[in-house]
Amino acid sequence: MATVLDEVPLVSMAEQANDPDGFARKFGQSFRRFGFAMVADHGVPQDLIDRAWSMTKAFFDLPEQEKRAYFVEGGGGARGYTPFKTEIAKGAQHVDLKEFWHVGRELAKGHRFEKDMAANIWPDRPEGFRETFLELFQAFDDAGDRLLSAIARYLGLQPDWFDRAVRDGNSVLRLLHYPPVAADAPEVRAGAHEDINLITLLLGAEEAGLELLDRDGRWLPVKPPEGAMVVNVGDMLQRLTNHYLPSTTHRVVNPPVERRGTPRYSMPFFLHPAPDFLIETLPSTITEANPNRYPEPITAHDYLFERLVEIGLIKK
Repeated sequence: MATVLDEVPLVSMAEQANDPDGFARKFGQSFRRFGFAMVADHGVPQDLIDRAWSMTKAFFDLPEQEKRAYFVEGGGGARGYTPFKTEIAKGAQHVDLKEFWHVGRELAKGHRFEKDMAANIWPDRPEGFRETFLELFQAFDDAGDRLLSAIARYLGLQPDWFDRAVRDGNSVLRLLHYPPVAADAPEVRAGAHEDINLITLLLGAEEAGLELLDRDGRWLPVKPPEGAMVVNVGDMLQRLTNHYLPSTTHRVVNPPVERRGTPRYSMPFFLHPAPDFLIETLPSTITEANPNRYPEPITAHDYLFERLVEIGLIKK
């Protein structure tokens, strides 16, 4: 079975400092063709990643009752804990076989986005959880800024074009746990879906299961080399670029029977713009062959709300 790595080259962010245009071209071409890329040398320190994995496992090992104390009823899963079998992919029949925790941006008291971005919730255990994940959030944020700069270059924009869009952005770090699944489980761990945000940076795809839908209808397994990151286009970037950069459908399938008893963990960072950022089609992506699909612009906040209703995290 073909895997993504057979068809997509691994790009190294180490090249970005010396050859920003060359890196932008390789990274952008991967986004243009597949809607995702595999990135090595992303700059998130390995010791921080290791600490984060150990904290993630320790938290999800806590008793169910203790975890549920951090679930905010009616909070749309924005912060804290979301229990097993809550989220459902748009249009899916079965709920996803996962539980997760959300960390957002820490805002100063009285910040103008305070009403749009919920305050973080922190568990009492494991010790050091807050410090570890605030540090990881910042490391992801920095890597994301560098990747958006490459996308801006690829699109013929100024390298700092996205800085204004994502300053104080509503980004979310998700800690995901897919528990062992029964041999006859009908659901997939995560149903086929597209991400809502600008780009997603993902650690933890080394454990098999993540698959991407290619243009020809094939599902390609995604298994990056150890330490590399999977990065994909979200619907906001697809909309902004008039589908020039496609938001790829992906899913997490149940493992083969012999691996059903193995849990799976992953850490996606959903990089969002600021709530008041206007998602308005870039003029350079509107052509005779590709007319403007979105003549009506929308704020990032309103777009996110619409989508959270669709996936069952917010009840209208």
